[in-house]
Amino acid sequence: MAGLVEKPHTELIFCIPESRPRDYLPDVGEDSVEIPPALLRKDLPIPDHDELTVVRHFTGLSQENFSVDGNFYPLGSCTMKYNPKLNEALVRDVRLTDLHPHLISEGQARFCQGALQILWELERILCDLTGMERFTFQPMAGANGELCGVKIIRAYHEARGQRRSYLLVPDSAHGTNPASATLGGYRIVNLPTTEKGYLELKTLKEHLSEDCAGLMLTSPNTLGLFNPEIDAIASAVHEVGGLLYYDGANFNALMGNVKVSDLGFDIVHLNLHKSFSTPHGSGGPGAGPVGVVKDLVEFLPVPLVERGPDGFYLNWDLPNSIGKIAPFLGNFLVVVKAYIYLRLLGLEGIRYASQVAVLNANYLRQRLKDLIDVPYSGWCMHEFVASAAQLKKEKGITALDIAKALIDRGVHPPTVYFPLIVKEALMIEPTETETKFTLDYLVEAIRDIIDTPAEALKSAPHRTRISRPDEVRAVKEMDLAYLE
Repeated sequence: MAGLVEKPHTELIFCIPESRPRDYLPDVGEDSVEIPPALLRKDLPIPDHDELTVVRHFTGLSQENFSVDGNFYPLGSCTMKYNPKLNEALVRDVRLTDLHPHLISEGQARFCQGALQILWELERILCDLTGMERFTFQPMAGANGELCGVKIIRAYHEARGQRRSYLLVPDSAHGTNPASATLGGYRIVNLPTTEKGYLELKTLKEHLSEDCAGLMLTSPNTLGLFNPEIDAIASAVHEVGGLLYYDGANFNALMGNVKVSDLGFDIVHLNLHKSFSTPHGSGGPGAGPVGVVKDLVEFLPVPLVERGPDGFYLNWDLPNSIGKIAPFLGNFLVVVKAYIYLRLLGLEGIRYASQVAVLNANYLRQRLKDLIDVPYSGWCMHEFVASAAQLKKEKGITALDIAKALIDRGVHPPTVYFPLIVKEALMIEPTETETKFTLDYLVEAIRDIIDTPAEALKSAPHRTRISRPDEVRAVKEMDLAYLE
């Protein structure tokens, strides 16, 4: 053998007609439908490849994607933790998959007692974890849950004869917070994050009035910091008659250890794909159930699942309900996966998962702080934000350079340039499902990147099919039917 031959890359080409009439509607006869001539072809050129070549081609394409199954995925504020395969296997049971959504949500309770029992039991678990009185599973995602919560806030004030005009939202909040509040009909008042990294009571009080509907708060916040003034903040909001809304994006830092009701929150949405290990990404499906304290139960979407002497049933008798926020009772199979996860771990397991998530983040933060600037001192919770601003000034290495270079090293980039209040931000969340070996690998990968000349990083990644696409243009001009 004279030498190694470069591995061939097989391109499969599928022939598609140059033109397809879009406005053709055939006349449907009693016996047959005539195929329009424009859709008829004399020949059908099918790729002439054996099965093994085809399998390898598509398997190779799948391996070019990053996934938490194959790579470390420290995407900050998104909790890209491992999803147990048992969840996926169990929800394929035909007794779950063959249930029509209308059976669960439109009053056919006698045909789906098992499904209603799952919803009822999961609601009890979430109430126990958060301290809320009741939950609705209708919201299809966290943002949908936010809108549900905002509409409950409005309904609560209107039931008291008030038309409050604005909601308070910290500048470090997720972008969906102000968007949801605006959709709910409120004016947004942004609250600045102080140099300590969180909203201070003094700042809050400057913006409180009896026209304030409430405050939307993430705890810990997007910087991964827990607000030590949370009790006083809750009291101040309640003193003016406002409500305190908990954005559950970071609940995995508290779950099993702190009930958000004890912190003074009145409404909470939980991201099942973040806290309770249901799949995350690719646009769904998701689930963002919303829980409320006792005084707000009457405003929840209908129906609610109840248990009576004859079994489980749907309760539509909530005269002050905001109505439906989404079809059916949410994405049922996603809810089932969260139910399995919680039942398997139990309270002690959930508490331990939360503690390990916090431990992993602090370990990683401590090891990285001598390599890259971490603007806010002190212990973090489940995530932290680093800054490449100093590296950019000294070496010309940006947050984007680090992110792209990590891809060459088999690590999905952390969230970059968010939150906006940190220049050249890298938001890192290791989650509880990663080992010390993996965390140490990330540290060494970043060390290697920082020691690399900036010029060599500007064209990274070098091992992917595409290096640095115009991402803004790709979003605005999405073309999913590209043909060579």
